[in-house]
Amino acid sequence: MEQNHELQSSFNEKGEALSPVLSDSVKNYMIDIDGTICDDIPNEQPERMETAMVYPDALRMLNKWYEEGHIITFFTSRTEEHREVTERWLAKHGFKYHGILFGKPRGGNYHWIDNHIVKATRFKGKFTDLVVKTKEIEVFRS
Repeated sequence: MEQNHELQSSFNEKGEALSPVLSDSVKNYMIDIDGTICDDIPNEQPERMETAMVYPDALRMLNKWYEEGHIITFFTSRTEEHREVTERWLAKHGFKYHGILFGKPRGGNYHWIDNHIVKATRFKGKFTDLVVKTKEIEVFRS
């Protein structure tokens, strides 16, 4: 599928320009690496990164999303010094993606605050198609 990641102009109620947005049909996936698409390997053991066991359902689903025209970006706690081994491992296993962001804070318990819509999905061991469920969320007090 041809990938159309063209950003569209966006304006507030006063007609002032805002940050551009993607089409509603394109999802911007931000995906962790360790413990999400492969074995969970701490940065302190980089020698294991080269031989990490891939999660086959992750490879299949991420490449499917890529082929459907969505944006795949890995967001990892690995550091820039792990870039070469990480890119080599991703290529070896055939992951299709658009970019990698290194240096995600370690430790979990993430709370993402953004002016754009953020949807969070906690990985619990298997990649499948996503389904809509209603969950309680934290929001800013009015």
